[in-house]
Amino acid sequence: MKSKLIHADGQRTFALVFDTGDEVVSSLSDFARQQGLSAARFTGLGAFSDVVLGYFDWEKKDYERIPLTEQVEVVSFVGDVALGDKGPKLHPHVVVSKRDGSAWGGHLLEAHVRPTLEVVLTEAPAHLHRRHDPESGLALIRL
Repeated sequence: MKSKLIHADGQRTFALVFDTGDEVVSSLSDFARQQGLSAARFTGLGAFSDVVLGYFDWEKKDYERIPLTEQVEVVSFVGDVALGDKGPKLHPHVVVSKRDGSAWGGHLLEAHVRPTLEVVLTEAPAHLHRRHDPESGLALIRL
């Protein structure tokens, strides 16, 4: 993944370009840690060679994994970054389309880029904090 700071007046905005083979969630998490991000939002477009979506099962309090092991287009990639107990924590969602145009979406658990993923990430001027929510079992933003 390559990154470039494209705006820095009060809040930083970065352009991130992922290359073939890059794993999105771990790379974006590493970037957030390296930049010391405590609050940010991101959007992106591109394509994956494979992806694992997540659907949150309320009863199990865990994500059901939905693997797609084929080339897909990234129709929409959105999310945020907030501080968790161990530093920056991502909350990424994605909608991908298959060759036939059918769309699949959910929480992004894992994905490998092919050929590119272009992301714009904008830091927010205030910190956001995620705290464990006992009812859902998730780390939710607390204002």
